[in-house]
Amino acid sequence: MEYIFEAVCALNTLQTNVSVLDQVRRERSDQPELQLQAMRGFLHRTGLTVDKLDHLNIIHVTGTKGKGSTCAFTERILRDYGFRTGFYSSPHLVQVRERIRINGQPISKELFTKYFWEVFAQLDDTKDSHGVSMPAYFSFLTILAFQVFLQERVDLAVIEVGIGGAYDCTNIIRKPWVCGISSLGIDHTSILGDTIEEIAWQKAGIFKPGVPVFTVKQPDRPMTVLQGRAKEIGCPLWVCPDLEQYESGAGHLSLGLAGQQQRCNASLALQLSKTWLQRYRQSGVLENRLVSQATAFKPSPIMVKGLEATEWPGRTQTLRHGPVTYYLDGAHTTGSMQACVHWFSQEIQQEESSNRGPVIRVLLFNTTGERDSAAMLKLLEPCQFDFAVFCPNITETITENNADQQNFNVSVENMLTRCLDNQISWQSLSGTETKQGSESELLIKDRLPLLAKTRTNTLVFPCILSALQWISQGRDTVLATAGCPYLPVQPSVMAKAEPLREAAQVSVLVTGSLHLVGGALKYLDPSLAS
Repeated sequence: MEYIFEAVCALNTLQTNVSVLDQVRRERSDQPELQLQAMRGFLHRTGLTVDKLDHLNIIHVTGTKGKGSTCAFTERILRDYGFRTGFYSSPHLVQVRERIRINGQPISKELFTKYFWEVFAQLDDTKDSHGVSMPAYFSFLTILAFQVFLQERVDLAVIEVGIGGAYDCTNIIRKPWVCGISSLGIDHTSILGDTIEEIAWQKAGIFKPGVPVFTVKQPDRPMTVLQGRAKEIGCPLWVCPDLEQYESGAGHLSLGLAGQQQRCNASLALQLSKTWLQRYRQSGVLENRLVSQATAFKPSPIMVKGLEATEWPGRTQTLRHGPVTYYLDGAHTTGSMQACVHWFSQEIQQEESSNRGPVIRVLLFNTTGERDSAAMLKLLEPCQFDFAVFCPNITETITENNADQQNFNVSVENMLTRCLDNQISWQSLSGTETKQGSESELLIKDRLPLLAKTRTNTLVFPCILSALQWISQGRDTVLATAGCPYLPVQPSVMAKAEPLREAAQVSVLVTGSLHLVGGALKYLDPSLAS
């Protein structure tokens, strides 16, 4: 059997190199429908057809914020009913196998390796007769997920859209059982459009004739677009009620995921689960109205248990490691950052009220792609952090053993430049003065150099591990026992950490990017990397 490491390295060859990524984006925006046409060709070369996908009993979910959490709630509920579930999501946090789950668990290394080489070989053997064509990274993983779910005979598959909907490669699905749309906002503008109406049009691209669609409450402008698309395509569109309306018949519903924003995701999951169960049991037909208010119902005990037991790492997640508490949330849009700030503020207030000594607040932040870093940092500034720490989404400067988290879509230089820009933005927001002669070089010996402008309360580190080690100052027992090599920095940088060593509690918010959160979790929760 081929080793998992070799499979992941082969998968990484399908990543789009940064030098051609802009060209690919231009081509995608010019003729996006060609992406789906190519996807059907790739699928056919692996022995699959769109007809075969009909047997997966799919729940298809899109949205800007909360679609992954909605899928996690839905999968857990239906798994608790005794169904064998498949769940395809993105991105992964620590290991690529997380994207393809059976019964809530990432597929094993053995299964991943087996199916990876089967699919890879089929595509590789036929590429010469198809213009030396191989699918891109995400498209390949989507095909792999379909193969795994069909071969492993899942009862249903919860499929999370990658980007958008209309031209996303998951949209080769022809006959989902039910579709869902979580909260809409501005993201991926270079692909989806600059306005909320354009984005709503793209998301509604997953609608299929006669297939019921549920959405959380949306602002009027995107809601009008969804309504128009539903009429055009011919599918019933239902708006989910507030979670409080379910509680009137079942009492308080406890959610396994923290944060106020999870309540609308839970409501959407309840409607998706109920509708899937109705269709599975051949009962309950939804009327084909233009748009209707979905009715709340009394959740079954299994549904109540499923909502409470749902886990979805890296989203409003709290990890307590002795005197250091980490708050992890992969928020990467202004809307999701507002929700993150609200969650963190509530959590930190409760945490600090029980402490009998000084508490230090630390922000660990990074963003990727076209995200508006300055806007998100402005939302974070009222949280009154004592330190703002910035680093790229590089787990450590030794990359040989990090195949799962290698990213060839952006250069190291660009990542580091963004960190320095984020630092400058934060200093501007917080009114930190620039001091002459304050530049110093953060250098890990024989590894990645970085010229960082270290000013009061802000630092830039060359990788996630070095940032975590500096923040924890040896006080995190999990980091200390994980066998992580200590990455030295200059004495002047270490001197700044005295408040971290003396504080009764260190509270760390890790946010801005799911890739950053995933890199942190690799060290903070070693079980995810096992």
